Amino acid sequence: MKPLNIIFMTKTYSQINLHIVFAVKFREKLIDASWEDKLYKYITGIVSLKNQKMLAINGVSDHIHIFISIVPSCSISDLVREIKKSSTQFVNSNGLCNKHFRWQEGYGVFSHHRNSTSKVVNYISNQKIHHGIETYEEEFIKTLKEHGVDYDMQYTFDSRDMD
Repeated sequence: MKPLNIIFMTKTYSQINLHIVFAVKFREKLIDASWEDKLYKYITGIVSLKNQKMLAINGVSDHIHIFISIVPSCSISDLVREIKKSSTQFVNSNGLCNKHFRWQEGYGVFSHHRNSTSKVVNYISNQKIHHGIETYEEEFIKTLKEHGVDYDMQYTFDSRDMD
């Protein structure tokens, strides 16, 4: 009997690009242009320390967009939780904001094919221009619909009455 030649894969190969969006609590316009680059560099450092790759980061005064390439073993919820927790501490401990800074609960995460990478990077890079036309709420609902994500408006945005 002839021995079987069995080939086993010894490495995991992947290409997972994710667009993550989250807002300042109550969508308050607290991210100031004078320190937003510091915030983005800090968040990029968190992503890097978690062995993920930042593809783009930008936002406006009430929310941010992060585009990352992740490995399959990365827990998205753990990564976003760490980004929010650590960046909140960074903003507050460095006195960057004139109010207590915090992020809204929840986030949006959307996958993108590698062929759309430059389109997504360009979209994120042009957030300030984009938001002269469309609000965060309009943008987020449009993105949910484009990606076929079911949502309930009652739970989509924080309300001041809930705090």
